[in-house]
Amino acid sequence: MPVQTPDWVKSAVFYQIFPDRFAKAEPPTSSPAMQVPLESWHSPPTLQGYKGGNLWGVIEKLDYLQDLGITAIYLTPIFQSACNHRYHTHDYYQVDPLLGGNRALKVLLDAAHQRGMKIVLDGVFNHASRGFFFFNDILENGPHSPWLDWFKVTKWPVSAYDGSLPANYASWIDNRSLPQFNHDNPQVREYIMRVGEYWAEFGIDGWRLDVPEQIEAEGFWQEFRDRLKRINPDLYIVGEIWIDARQWLDGTQFDGVMNYLFTKEAIAFAADNVVPELMEWPFHRKYEPIDAAEYDRRMQHLLGLYDWEIQLTQLNLLSSHDAARLFTVAGGETEKSGAIAAAIKSVKLCTVLLMTFPGAPSIYYGDEVGLGGGIDPDCRRVFPEEAAWQSEIHKCYRELIQLRHQYPALQKGHYQTLFAEGKIYGFSRQLKNDKSSQTIIIFINADTDNLQTTISLDAIGNYGAIAQKYGDGKSQLSNNQLNIYLPSRSSVILECLP
Repeated sequence: MPVQTPDWVKSAVFYQIFPDRFAKAEPPTSSPAMQVPLESWHSPPTLQGYKGGNLWGVIEKLDYLQDLGITAIYLTPIFQSACNHRYHTHDYYQVDPLLGGNRALKVLLDAAHQRGMKIVLDGVFNHASRGFFFFNDILENGPHSPWLDWFKVTKWPVSAYDGSLPANYASWIDNRSLPQFNHDNPQVREYIMRVGEYWAEFGIDGWRLDVPEQIEAEGFWQEFRDRLKRINPDLYIVGEIWIDARQWLDGTQFDGVMNYLFTKEAIAFAADNVVPELMEWPFHRKYEPIDAAEYDRRMQHLLGLYDWEIQLTQLNLLSSHDAARLFTVAGGETEKSGAIAAAIKSVKLCTVLLMTFPGAPSIYYGDEVGLGGGIDPDCRRVFPEEAAWQSEIHKCYRELIQLRHQYPALQKGHYQTLFAEGKIYGFSRQLKNDKSSQTIIIFINADTDNLQTTISLDAIGNYGAIAQKYGDGKSQLSNNQLNIYLPSRSSVILECLP
């Protein structure tokens, strides 16, 4: 049976939002319980403090997002929780009151759908929190709790808070604030399935699944997919997998994963002046820059891992809430001379790769204006005022998003390498059908020297002219030979014409 994935994802441009830090607005009606002291909006982010961003603020920003070209929003967890990132779920059926509650989510869904935009929620189904009712009952009643088998308690007494004593229950990476579900318990399994179904029926357009590899119960994700796709066949299911994801991308579980395999290679090739420790911490390997030939080898390997329908619904990204932001990774906040200008060039080159690679590009809020940030919690700064934007980066994002929407070849087109020498990389995206044909060529000069070369286009077709759609440099086509000149650390996108 052929693999089926949601068509809308293949043409989508995603925007990832950490709700506490993106935007805040006054709710239509105030709640006394939510009139609480908050951290100063522009002060540095902390591990435990709340800034007060909410879904009402996201609603007010929809015009900005639509103007940018965003067609889908991925929200990190929004359910009631006792932490600003909300990966410690207290109630899977209640949107956190600080974010606006279930009413705010409904208003957001309606407003987004009226604009043709999709909303994807974060599903944290591997673990809950100490405040989750069923685990809290264990803390109160010990071995007498009727929900004891919902978790993996090994001994007594359970120590949920005193780090000097053994926790005596399974938790995510031994973090006692995140007790792990017993997914072999049929009631637990059914509870999670119904949570997924409830919000699908509520109107969400997809689930991003947190650490799904931790759930090893047989057939769990197959059942999750089957049940949710019966409610909405176009529901997007994307997993947080940082490694080779073939075992989850067989067509029976996820539609895609967060494509960190693309992230680290794109930065290693196109970024310059990288701060190594900011790349080494999340990816658990020594950072080493790579040349065009090695980048191409790794991209060809990546493109060979999964079915093409899966490739087109991968969630491609350059930054996220779990990694340092690209602008800072590329040295934009170091004290080196010319650091900002160099980082801007790196961001632009990486963004060209992001917007032209098979799969759906995902922008971490603020990256499109050059927001910086180191390792968590610093990568979760608030969205900056316009005066602090890097306008050149914002212009780059706007132009590239527009091009991706304009040319289906950049969404679904065949990927073919044309040139890979030194720090110069060129490739095409080509889409042919009975009615039309589109061929787009992308060249990246990641070198500090200018580029001038000639390549034949015979391998991808015969063309009479070219049109430059983005970037710097000059190009000329004669007898199907493309002569191209690119300044150092720059790129170009060309359309081939009959």
